Amino acid sequence: MATAVESALREALAGPAPGAAALCALRDALAAAGGEAAPGPRERERLGALLRSLAAAAAAGPEEPAGPWRSCFAEAPPGLALSALLGALGEPRGAAPRAGAGLRALLEELERLVRGRLAAVLGELCQPRGAAELGAGLLGAVVALPERLSSGLQGGLQGGLPALFLPQNYFPLLAAAIVEALHEVAAALRGGSDCSISFLSHVLGKVCVRGRQKEILSVLVPRLADLTKSDCIWQRICWRLVECVPDRCMEAVVLGFVQRAPGADVLSRLLGNLVVKNKHAQFVVTQKFFLLQYGYTTAVLQNLLGYLSLDSLRRALLIKVLQELLETWSSSSAVKHSPPEQQEYISKAILICLSHLKDSEIESCRQELLTSMMEGVKCHLDSSLPQIRRLGMIVAESISSKINTDGPVLKFQYEEDDEARELKSLLVQAPSFCVPSVPDDSRKEKADAALPSASESNGKSHTAAAHVVSDEESDTELDSDDDLTPYDMSEDKELKTKAPVYIRDCIEVLTGSEDVDKWEATVKALESLVRKNPAATREVSVELAKILLHLEEKTCIEGFAELRQRAQVAVLTVDPIPVAQYLTSQFYSLNYSLRQRMDILDVLVLAARELSCPKVHGKTKHVEKPCVQLLPASDSSKDWRRIVDERIKSKTRRFAKGPSQVQVASGPNEFNSVAGHFFFPLLQNFDRPLSTFDLLGEDHFVLGRLVHTLAVLLYLAVNTTAVTAMGKALMEFVWALRFHTDSYVRQGLLSCISSMLLSVPAEHLLNNMTEELLETQSWLGDVVEKDPDGDCRRLALQNLLLMENLKKKLNKTVPS
Repeated sequence: MATAVESALREALAGPAPGAAALCALRDALAAAGGEAAPGPRERERLGALLRSLAAAAAAGPEEPAGPWRSCFAEAPPGLALSALLGALGEPRGAAPRAGAGLRALLEELERLVRGRLAAVLGELCQPRGAAELGAGLLGAVVALPERLSSGLQGGLQGGLPALFLPQNYFPLLAAAIVEALHEVAAALRGGSDCSISFLSHVLGKVCVRGRQKEILSVLVPRLADLTKSDCIWQRICWRLVECVPDRCMEAVVLGFVQRAPGADVLSRLLGNLVVKNKHAQFVVTQKFFLLQYGYTTAVLQNLLGYLSLDSLRRALLIKVLQELLETWSSSSAVKHSPPEQQEYISKAILICLSHLKDSEIESCRQELLTSMMEGVKCHLDSSLPQIRRLGMIVAESISSKINTDGPVLKFQYEEDDEARELKSLLVQAPSFCVPSVPDDSRKEKADAALPSASESNGKSHTAAAHVVSDEESDTELDSDDDLTPYDMSEDKELKTKAPVYIRDCIEVLTGSEDVDKWEATVKALESLVRKNPAATREVSVELAKILLHLEEKTCIEGFAELRQRAQVAVLTVDPIPVAQYLTSQFYSLNYSLRQRMDILDVLVLAARELSCPKVHGKTKHVEKPCVQLLPASDSSKDWRRIVDERIKSKTRRFAKGPSQVQVASGPNEFNSVAGHFFFPLLQNFDRPLSTFDLLGEDHFVLGRLVHTLAVLLYLAVNTTAVTAMGKALMEFVWALRFHTDSYVRQGLLSCISSMLLSVPAEHLLNNMTEELLETQSWLGDVVEKDPDGDCRRLALQNLLLMENLKKKLNKTVPS
């Protein structure tokens, strides 16, 4: 048969172009020889040259619907046929356009080959001979077939490519062909033959690294998961398939398997001990996946960590991952510079790792867990963001519950929402592959055996209840005394203590009175009393502000903090300048708690907001439409009718349509004359540490509140005379702190920039702060590109847009 193929090849290659008879003879010889099994290396080389010439001739000439060259491709070895077709389709176009009919014929033959014989191509390349001859040439063609065809034709074909060569259709077909080729490999291994799946590994790696993980692995992973359930040969084939992936493609393949495996047990069957054997895969799984990325779901985290926990060789890597996660979690630099989403991701990974640890492993690393817990909870509680603080509390509680199973554990107070419950569930929930499946009947029998029967329990409970009742009745008979009857207090009313009616009386009650009821009444009535008596309040405003600043709760009065704050705001709005001077001076004084300093900032903001709003004295009344009033007639009947109509009108409630007819009265901006007293003292001494207060050090949370307060005060000072000076001073303050490590402080600084751009007139910005604006624009660009906090990036981008709008506005106002 080999002689027949060789003679047919010699006849077909004898002339300049093979004739139909010679091609038919070659086809018959290939079919009789069994396709690709018979030709030797020399025949394969000559056959490849012949197929390339036939493909080139078909691409250049008109289509032959039933040409013999098609039957030669159908009977030729699939690797040679695919290489020849791709070579003809990928040739560069000349000056003359290529024939559309010839291209369509080649594409039809290529589609037929890919649809029916792609698995044979891959199977041939799993043989040592095929891999040596065709592997290097066909690897790139098989991986990038859709891209090569679309870029090679470039519109030379009417109607576009066939649907098979679209990526969403081709790569699932390639995955199915890989599985069929692996079936041939499994059959060969069972027969004692040697095979190599290195080519398939390279195909898988290149497809994944080119971004087609979803298309190929959505077919490959379920098929391999089913085949490896109970067949050790298929498990070895799957392990070898992944182990032979090139290192530069390993990350894409491993992450693809982790994301699409339905469970940790399936992932363990598919990957085996890859992370132990391959250093690159180990780096991806233990370092990059957890510490350099944070976009994966909780299910993916559970998949990967469960995979590490399922084998004794991999459990050492699980402990290593936990140690590195705890090191990052307890690092103050990482807490300050990483976004909240990444810290939540790390916290979830720590909790899942803890759920997989055994008691012996916890005992071996107990001291290390304790040290990391103490350092990490301190770093998180020092954060200005509530989300970060709560994450630290939950993780610290979880670690404490693991290392102190018998003794006391840490317990914090925080809001129990869905996110907190989800985090806690990661520590206690059991992995799905470890839950024993107990039949419903046996489970019911065990429950019935464990609990006493209902009749027995009910009988026992009734007996016990009767015994208790009898004892109580006997005690009652012995202790009863008919001579002492209770009074009827159902209609009694609680006596209410009257609040003081003078401001000085309020001061006396708040400072020296021991009457708790009177103290409560004074606290509740103080705000309204201050607003009703502004003249009397101004006489003792500073003294009253001092008392309220140091006032502590004596009883469990509802809303005490709000009542105290509203009274402080009332005092500050009634007498703004001296009270503001006192409060701003006390902000940087010694022996104040952080809570008191933040109370000062809150009161300043609320009072400034109230002062900046126009006030309307008295209640707004709805005035009726103006109408013509007629003089009363002399007839008494008409007077009677008029009186009745007016009485009916006064008692009738009417709903007017459209906008309100009463315009809200406007008034002067009272914050205009006092804005500087609120603002400028807060900018002084912020960089001078005190013995109990350090804004630039550990008290960065108060610094963040201060920065946000300054931003609000500047925004409320819009259209005031001092706004330009305030904006310039605030710009210098921002510039000194622009590289602060705390994200909450940086957010406040960016809010200050927004307030300045919105409040200071554009002309004053251009005339007085041109250089500062240019430097700020450059800084904002760096924040947008490099800041780890998403809110900071968003605020910086918003400020850049404000600057751009400001520039456009100035260009429109300046005459050309």
